[in-house]
Amino acid sequence: MEKPVIQLKGLTKCYGSLKAVDRLDLTIHRGEIFGLLGPNGAGKTTTILMMLGLTEPTSGSVTLCGHNATTHPLAVKKVVGYMPDNLGFYANMTALDNLLYIGRLNAIPEKELHVRARQLLEVVGLTADAAQKTSTFSRGMKQRLGLAEVLLKQPEVIILDEPTLGIDPAGVRAFLTLIRQLSREQGLTVLLSSHHLHQVQQVCDRVGIFVGGKMLAEGSMDTLARGLFGSAANGVRVTVTEPLFDEHAKELRRLPGVEEVTLDDRIVEVACSEEITPEIVRFFVGNGLDVRAVQPVRYGLDDIYQTYFETKQSHEKPAPATRKALFRKYE
Repeated sequence: MEKPVIQLKGLTKCYGSLKAVDRLDLTIHRGEIFGLLGPNGAGKTTTILMMLGLTEPTSGSVTLCGHNATTHPLAVKKVVGYMPDNLGFYANMTALDNLLYIGRLNAIPEKELHVRARQLLEVVGLTADAAQKTSTFSRGMKQRLGLAEVLLKQPEVIILDEPTLGIDPAGVRAFLTLIRQLSREQGLTVLLSSHHLHQVQQVCDRVGIFVGGKMLAEGSMDTLARGLFGSAANGVRVTVTEPLFDEHAKELRRLPGVEEVTLDDRIVEVACSEEITPEIVRFFVGNGLDVRAVQPVRYGLDDIYQTYFETKQSHEKPAPATRKALFRKYE
């Protein structure tokens, strides 16, 4: 089995009596986009600084691409690109000159540097702005230039700390699409730290919910939803034109994957252990009922995050959701 690209074991950082990061375990494999999701002050940036070898852990270990970040920070910096939440460029220099300057600091050969810098400006959509001074750039343009700078040394891993702060919605979509495209095409491993739930859900393969210095849960959306909500992780509400009867409910319960059925005149709510919306719709059509509306219901990252966050605040263990909770959005 391929070794993890990023591996944190028991990672802990204390500032006096404050435990900013508490025994964090995390494994990320090549080509994954992992979202570290948590509120401001959760310990996300402190974790990143330890991963980059910029601050030492109180205990535990950090390994990136086979290098210990604490004992061999320079080796880590050669294979990792980092984009902080607050980017800085030389305002009196053009976008291209900024890239060339950074490339020289990274000892990239001059001839190769010019070609690579222009290629990256094209990749991030800044070719037409290459000769503009960065003092004229918008926040979104600076973020794209920052990404080009991160990619300049051709890293194996890129770490993005709140990369979409201050960007308009269209710019956010374009930026996240670019991240996903680069990861898939180049096999880049990406760690994205953010407190924006929907952005993390949009681009990440797996998510870690990080609150109060602790990883409360990690996995894919489906894994997290099933872990919290069990058989109610999928559901659908169907509205038909004729009244429904108990016989309809009994027949629906015989469909594979159906866990629970609730009738209310012309509306049926079905809790499912898997996605079977097409089968449910076919059932009604096959019984001569016209379907007026179909509303799939799935728990998103906001539901998952809020459940864990509320649990952390109340120090209780998350309990499996009920059918009523599943359909609460429509009640």
